[in-house]
Amino acid sequence: MRTSRMMRMAVFLVTCTAIWTTTACGSVSDNVSNLQQKNVQIQRGSLLEELSTDKAAYKPGEDVKFQLKFKEPVSGGMFHIRYLHLDQIVKEERLKAEGNQLTWSWKAPEDEGRGFMAEVFYEEDGKAADQLNIAVDVSSDWGEFPRYGYLADFPAMNQDEMSRVIERLNRFHINGIQFYDWQNKHQEPIRFEEGKPAAEWKDIANRPVAFQTVKGYIDLSHIHGMKAMNYNLLFGAYADAEKEGVKREWGLFKDPTHAEQDKHPLPKEWASDIYMYDPSNPEWQNYLIDKELKTFEALPFDGWHVDQLGDRGMLWNYDGRSISMAETYPVFLKTAKEKLNVDYVMNAVGQFGQELIARDAPVKFLYTEVWGNHPGYQNLKEVIDENSKYSENQLNTVLAAYMDYHFSDSPGEFNTPGILLTDAVIFASGGSHLELGENMLSKEYFPHKNLSLSPDLEKQLIHYYDFLVAYQNLLRDQTEDSILQAEGMGEPAVSHQAEQGKVWSFTKRKDGKDIFHFINFTEASTMDWNDNYGKQTEPVERLNVSVSVEMDKPVAKVWFASPDYDKGSPQSLAFSQQDGILQWELPKLKYWDMVVVEYKE
Repeated sequence: MRTSRMMRMAVFLVTCTAIWTTTACGSVSDNVSNLQQKNVQIQRGSLLEELSTDKAAYKPGEDVKFQLKFKEPVSGGMFHIRYLHLDQIVKEERLKAEGNQLTWSWKAPEDEGRGFMAEVFYEEDGKAADQLNIAVDVSSDWGEFPRYGYLADFPAMNQDEMSRVIERLNRFHINGIQFYDWQNKHQEPIRFEEGKPAAEWKDIANRPVAFQTVKGYIDLSHIHGMKAMNYNLLFGAYADAEKEGVKREWGLFKDPTHAEQDKHPLPKEWASDIYMYDPSNPEWQNYLIDKELKTFEALPFDGWHVDQLGDRGMLWNYDGRSISMAETYPVFLKTAKEKLNVDYVMNAVGQFGQELIARDAPVKFLYTEVWGNHPGYQNLKEVIDENSKYSENQLNTVLAAYMDYHFSDSPGEFNTPGILLTDAVIFASGGSHLELGENMLSKEYFPHKNLSLSPDLEKQLIHYYDFLVAYQNLLRDQTEDSILQAEGMGEPAVSHQAEQGKVWSFTKRKDGKDIFHFINFTEASTMDWNDNYGKQTEPVERLNVSVSVEMDKPVAKVWFASPDYDKGSPQSLAFSQQDGILQWELPKLKYWDMVVVEYKE
């Protein structure tokens, strides 16, 4: 079989060398005219500086407002704008270029839950001189395609400072924000003075929190179509909680005689350790949910990001009854939902309790904080697949996966190859990555920020998040596993597992299309996703990677897209199909390529 495949591939390469043309062998997409290929003199990045939209997501039929900034004033040129859903053009228009920037609107289609790509070409003398792309999410429900970010610093700030942070997150299409450690105390989230919220308080690390900063960030989030999520544990309180009405009898204990209450120790210079309480205890539920009710009355949060602390081992309540912690989570969340009808997201630390959360709790999506029990790239996909199974493919996944963990013990920059390979795996597997806030996450304590993003990494991540949105209907819209497997034809080797020194390929299926993913580990120095010491190796770009798939069903077209090339724009691929074998070439492979195969009816 291997020899016959190689012979067929040789014929294919001789007869179909024009991989990047729309007239190559086989059927190709008639709707993608490959403007870039007609104008090979394009000087990408030479004129167009920044392209943005006013919101992270839009309702069907809503006006999408675009702003395009130029590096220098232009006059006499034209802008050619194409709006695509996957590889299909849904609308084209031309606008005159004049001045320092261009603003315009596009009425989003009425279809719910779809991703789009806007391609913007600047043309001079009928030729494309520059291009920028941006994605558009048309989804009323943020939980359908969650892209979760965070905020962790809330000192007194002016409007411009806050706007810069939110506008940056908006460019990544972040549609939900976790407000981390904003609260006064876990059992008393807002400090009240004379019945009104205090102007300022200290968080658990004794950092200043300004009420108006929290409120200002929430308001800005809403302006940009983002949801603001109030962070709090479901079972935590300070050491002085009894002074504020909490009873020790509601606690969780390390022994059946309630001699030692369970607690999470914190640095001694912080306000307190965190003492544990039983989420299934009705009195504790009433106490904490009442405090949260007052929080939502004072601040227009959209929901509660509910945290836990993972597997605590054997625990008992005050009466000496053994407590199964995971079983208490849906009980608490159902009660909270009944009394406080807001959105809920709950952390499953290392997947602890996730099956019960997925099956029984009223959450918008599944959230896993990934730790050492899932160390490899393969494990990231396994967690996302597991969550899909738990929820019967109804809930999407966000992973809190902390990068460059020990490398961030000292100042420096995030290691770009490690970040992009991990995001490629998460996005291709159907998840998204909690990583972006005022900075980027490297530790479970979100304010930790020794590492910065290089300008190059920032730009590359914008392409990755555009890709996640534009192709969300192929990446994370209730896709299913496909039985098809891509095989490599020579070098580099293609594997169906994440292996060092090989290209990892796996396949998904949606709406009759097969979606093949290719992730490049050929030069990987580690297969641990967190790139603990920031030493992951940049992959060498591979050209004309030959691929074959056993397939009898007649193919109509094959097309390609990658966040690493052409700003994510789709491109038609030449292909051949003979004797039950489909063959094509990946034109280029850096970190991650996606190939979509569509069939004749």
